[in-house]
Amino acid sequence: MSKKKLLEVKNLKTYFKTEEGTVKAVDDVSFTIYRGETVGIVGESGSGKSVTSLTCMRLIPQPPGFIAGGEILYYKNEGEPPIDLVKVSENQMRGFRGNEISMIFQEPMTSLNPVFTCGSQVTEAIQLHQQASEEESKRLTLELFDKVKLPNPSRIFDAYPHQLSGGQKQRVMIAMAMSCNPNILIADEPTTALDVTVQKTILDLMNDLRQEIDASVIFITHDLGVIAEIADRVIVMYQGKIVEQGNVYEIFSDPKHPYTKGLLACRPPLEYRMSRLPIVSDFMSVKIAEDGSKIIQEKQASIHEVVESVKVKPQETIARMENLKVQEPILEVKNLKTWFPTKRSFFGKPLEYVKAVDDVSFKVYPGETLGLVGESGCGKTTLGRSILRLSPTVGGEVWFEGNDILKSSQKDMKELRKKMQIIFQDPYSSLNPRMTIGNAIMEPMQVHGILDNDSQRKDRVVELLETVSLKADQFSRYPHEFSGGQRQRICIARALALNPKFIICDESVSALDVSVQAQVLNLLMELRSKFNFTYIFISHDLSVVKFMSDRMIVMNKGKIEEMGVADDIYMNPGTPYTQELISAIPKGRIEDIKTRMGV
Repeated sequence: MSKKKLLEVKNLKTYFKTEEGTVKAVDDVSFTIYRGETVGIVGESGSGKSVTSLTCMRLIPQPPGFIAGGEILYYKNEGEPPIDLVKVSENQMRGFRGNEISMIFQEPMTSLNPVFTCGSQVTEAIQLHQQASEEESKRLTLELFDKVKLPNPSRIFDAYPHQLSGGQKQRVMIAMAMSCNPNILIADEPTTALDVTVQKTILDLMNDLRQEIDASVIFITHDLGVIAEIADRVIVMYQGKIVEQGNVYEIFSDPKHPYTKGLLACRPPLEYRMSRLPIVSDFMSVKIAEDGSKIIQEKQASIHEVVESVKVKPQETIARMENLKVQEPILEVKNLKTWFPTKRSFFGKPLEYVKAVDDVSFKVYPGETLGLVGESGCGKTTLGRSILRLSPTVGGEVWFEGNDILKSSQKDMKELRKKMQIIFQDPYSSLNPRMTIGNAIMEPMQVHGILDNDSQRKDRVVELLETVSLKADQFSRYPHEFSGGQRQRICIARALALNPKFIICDESVSALDVSVQAQVLNLLMELRSKFNFTYIFISHDLSVVKFMSDRMIVMNKGKIEEMGVADDIYMNPGTPYTQELISAIPKGRIEDIKTRMGV
């Protein structure tokens, strides 16, 4: 039986007019979506994948964006000619959005209205598209909340978005998108910021709902591991063009384009250890032609050859751990407690607490990377902040190079802060938008009186920019002029400005594309080798933590669930919680894809 076409995109071009000229965000893209299948669109930020989906929904901001050519053919009824969504009026398009094609956006907090309850927002969508009564809309909404496995649907119905966790907000968005039983569901990076366990639940949920209403899913992501779990076919995009497309097994087992090879290779592996992660430039280089166009030059290396060249032998890992442990610890945390009062008496006395960090003890050795992993709310970020005295503690000790940090005076802390730095999750909110990046890096040096004058400091900033693979002439630019990966490099350069010995990386790569993430992780590893830094690396992504860390701490509900050598914890997890975390990681293994697809 032949597959039924639902959507056919032909030679689509979406351009944006900017001060620098016209940007070809989507440049002559063609693909077909069939009923009941999941198609993954993969690529880095700026590859055009989200713009493609927004164009299909006719949600491109005009101006500066415009559809420069092509067709978006929607096959509404079998036997009838398709409808070109490029040509229909805005009023007609409103009838297609929600009813026929629905979308789940990446950031649910910006997609949900903060002043309305979650229930009222979903009922509004049902009333608008299905002309249902208020009572019927509420009944359907509660049914949907139950379908998307939200705990206590009636409570969620009356709750506001800020009262829900990230995973719960995303489920409300899925419920809203599914409320009109659309034929096509577009999911734009719906699991990027979620824990692996929540991500797995959302992926399973979307798969179940797709089968239930026989819908097609366009799943947009930069993570090929996720695509391996959910997609039937894959479209790989690079700089506005499709460079490769095929069924998921073909793409994973025999990628043809060097960019696809790079994306597949740069995911941190779980089965073995690497000295550095492969990156896209290991497989291709890009030259600029005289007319300004980009020419891709393929390097003849295979994924296997590149991976084999950076594999670390198990005995090297064992020797490294033994060398680390013969030293005196640089940091020792003893019975640390950070509690936040949630209920107070009439006179302000705390009656109930959230025990964010509850009786935690461990040591970190000079030159070591200690990974902190766990789901959102497990206490890992609060622990990092408590060590640096950025969150108030209620008990315990933190010893750094023989100094009890929690009892140190402000004057002593100022000296200690030179040696201890933190790199936060969101580089954009960590940088002052009105300060050039050069001055942002120079500022801590001025505060601590490092070097004699600003001329020497500027030279040091230029040196730091080059250390993190940025250019000297970028000194006078502002944060908004850089990509996410470049901004994270700027934050790393600022952390290095004071010559620290110890750095806490708090989810510092979780918002980055896998290819950019690989570059930043490699940079952190190079800096550790060069300057013998000690890291605490905090992340909800166990594969990233395993790549970076010598030892690992798994946290759950403010306590240490498990602690040990990173490789040992992955190979032999000691508790059910750790086992669940590991089983939820998208592995992207060929044999798993083969089983899922019945190849």
